[in-house]
Amino acid sequence: MKKNPDPITDKRVADSRRGFLKSVALAGAVAAGTSMVATPALAATTWKIQSVWDAGTVGYSLFEEWCNEMEEKTNGELIFKPFPAKSVAADNNALFDAVRNGVLQGMNPFTLYWSGKIPASVFLSSYPAGPDQPHQWDTMFYSMGMLEKTREIYKKYGLFYVGPIQHDANIIHSKKPVNSLDDLKGMKVRLPGGMVAEVFQQFGVSTVSLPGSDIFPALEKGTIDAADYVGPAVNYELGFSQVTDYILFGPPGVMSIYQPVDLMDLTVNLRTWNKLDPKLQKIVEEQVQNYSQRHYLTIQKRNIEAMEKFKAEGDTVSRLSQDDLMRFRKAAIPVWYKWANKDEDARAIFDLQLKYMMNDTVGYITEEDIKGME
Repeated sequence: MKKNPDPITDKRVADSRRGFLKSVALAGAVAAGTSMVATPALAATTWKIQSVWDAGTVGYSLFEEWCNEMEEKTNGELIFKPFPAKSVAADNNALFDAVRNGVLQGMNPFTLYWSGKIPASVFLSSYPAGPDQPHQWDTMFYSMGMLEKTREIYKKYGLFYVGPIQHDANIIHSKKPVNSLDDLKGMKVRLPGGMVAEVFQQFGVSTVSLPGSDIFPALEKGTIDAADYVGPAVNYELGFSQVTDYILFGPPGVMSIYQPVDLMDLTVNLRTWNKLDPKLQKIVEEQVQNYSQRHYLTIQKRNIEAMEKFKAEGDTVSRLSQDDLMRFRKAAIPVWYKWANKDEDARAIFDLQLKYMMNDTVGYITEEDIKGME
């Protein structure tokens, strides 16, 4: 028991306690009010993106997996909703228009598909006897200004070219043996049109343009003697080993001399891209580069496995010689210039690549090779 109580001191203590309790109560009320009126999280931006890969292929499985990761990579701010080939836009022309018009926000095509609409795009992916190593293309895009120039070109069409996606080389499956360019003479071969077909025609090949889904039945019926398509992994999935016995590669180290680095890309609607927060733009660009490496390396692993299966089923591999490559390049050079001169954008991309191929670090082209070309 306290002795000699001090009423003044006791009052101060009581007032202090009441003040403290009021402060605690007020803080609790503020906290409760804040939780009730907290600003809701911003709604995520969703992009619908169609690939040209068919559902069920290794290509589409990889694309779908990558798209599904984007929400986590952006902390829920951006969602990629993937679609396989033909699911929204029925064909390539419709796909191009769907992205331009904003029906789709993006696409994952083979860049070469737009050579008829954007002539420069013929030089933004594989072309006959051109740069034949994936790192050469990455060097041109990311170190020599080709990415920036490509974006300038696509901007004219209301599109934004985010970046290249490494895919694979294209190879030829044949019903009869082919050991040199001369063996192709008189054969009917499914090939892409444009530059590739024009070069093969110089070696006596009758070229046929067919969509991928028509290749197997054409080979099975004997309507064509051989067909190019993509690489071993996908071609095995499509059953080519059942209707052909021979596979044609380029010289050692070069799977293909006519489409050696067949690039895909991510392209989005320009208005859609411009609306995106710069922070998210940077993430998308970085993720495209990461995906490019994953896509390429996974398919290369599958190619190795597929070639073992082709051989186990009796397919024979043959290779063109280095001399064949030089002959093919000599035939291709005038065709390069023909396409480069279609417009100033195509010429700008080609000139950059030609300078690179003539540099001693690459050494594919000499002054003598292009003498008289304009």
